[in-house]
Amino acid sequence: MAAWQAGGSLHSANARPGAFQRGAAGNMGRPAFAACVALFLFTAGCSETESGPRKSAEKPAAPVTGQSALWRMYQVARAWAPDAQVLRVSSIAVPEVAPVRGKSGAWEATFTSEGKGRRRAYTYSVVESQDGPHQGVFAGQEEDWSGPGGQDAPFPIGAVAIDTDAAYKTAAGQAREYEKKHPGKPITLLLEDVRRYPNPAWRVIWGASAGTSDYSVYVDATTGKWLETVH
Repeated sequence: MAAWQAGGSLHSANARPGAFQRGAAGNMGRPAFAACVALFLFTAGCSETESGPRKSAEKPAAPVTGQSALWRMYQVARAWAPDAQVLRVSSIAVPEVAPVRGKSGAWEATFTSEGKGRRRAYTYSVVESQDGPHQGVFAGQEEDWSGPGGQDAPFPIGAVAIDTDAAYKTAAGQAREYEKKHPGKPITLLLEDVRRYPNPAWRVIWGASAGTSDYSVYVDATTGKWLETVH
């Protein structure tokens, strides 16, 4: 009986540790396996994030209105001459920016200073153009200015209450027949003080320049009213 109990105890001792070891190995493996799965999922998630869709390419530069560009240049011109006034503004076509009627990818503005007796041209461009001005606002060289006379009459920036997109809409209303006959013709925009008008005027030009154009419309830059159509 004692031998059976001893034998039984020996058998039980031999059997149970083995069973315990197998169970322990199995139980200890599960947490490790779960940790591996979690690590794999985390790594996979990072990989998907890193290899996910790339950010879309930068949007192409958009043209701006004349009033917007003028204010940018005026802020810089004021540092040159606190009494700076506007003499002339004109649009500049740049090949890197798709044309939009009433807007332009680049602009040039000339300011005068009565106190300095000088004038200075500035350019503003939304892109760095190979065939045009640099991106941002850039100042040109100072030039002598003898004061107002003829078409060379400056005016305060506050007189430019009408923007070029609105001026174009007004001009286009007068040019419906012309645009039908000349669809897609480039638009050039020019601002200056024309003596026969009470306020500065936007000249909306169908063509690359006033000298080569056979059709343009003047719009009051202060009131937005149509002034004259020139053939």
